[in-house]
Amino acid sequence: MKKITKRKTLILISVGMFVIATSQILSQFIELTDLAKGSFMGIGIGLLLTSMVFGNFKTAQ
Repeated sequence: MKKITKRKTLILISVGMFVIATSQILSQFIELTDLAKGSFMGIGIGLLLTSMVFGNFKTAQ
């Protein structure tokens, strides 16, 4: 798979963290099923891992 641009990588990281944070906040105020909690956490972690594996993180030289 191709490397994704740095901008897309940062978007994936922020969306992944937003999904995980939203699931945590929602579970405090309303009762979520285990399936919903696991799905939100899985999607968030999947987005974070995808951005880390396929991201274009080149160091400045």
